[in-house]
Amino acid sequence: MTGPRPSGLKNPQAAVRGLGAGTLVLEVVVLLLTIAPLAVIAGDRKGPAIIAVLVATVLAIVLAGMMKRDWAWTAGAVLQGLLLLGGFLHWTLAAVGVIFGLTWAYAMHVRRTILGP
Repeated sequence: MTGPRPSGLKNPQAAVRGLGAGTLVLEVVVLLLTIAPLAVIAGDRKGPAIIAVLVATVLAIVLAGMMKRDWAWTAGAVLQGLLLLGGFLHWTLAAVGVIFGLTWAYAMHVRRTILGP
């Protein structure tokens, strides 16, 4: 038997995967909830903004299922950056990008703390 686990978790990899997937699923819910307001307030950029939200939603769903792979964490960070760039279509996309960018940064910090570098 090896020494005690530093995190105290029985399966730290699964816990971290769950954190990443849960964060992305929450983001999916928020993204889907932005569609109705965008349809009303986005004006002439309504179509591209809604398409950007739908693409980000699909990417977040795919990434949530891919959390076993190390590259999925980097891809999640890229997704947050893409949402920030979506701010050029409408400011609400940038707001979601900032909120979930900070959330994703915290999730990555927790991942590093539990699993190490």
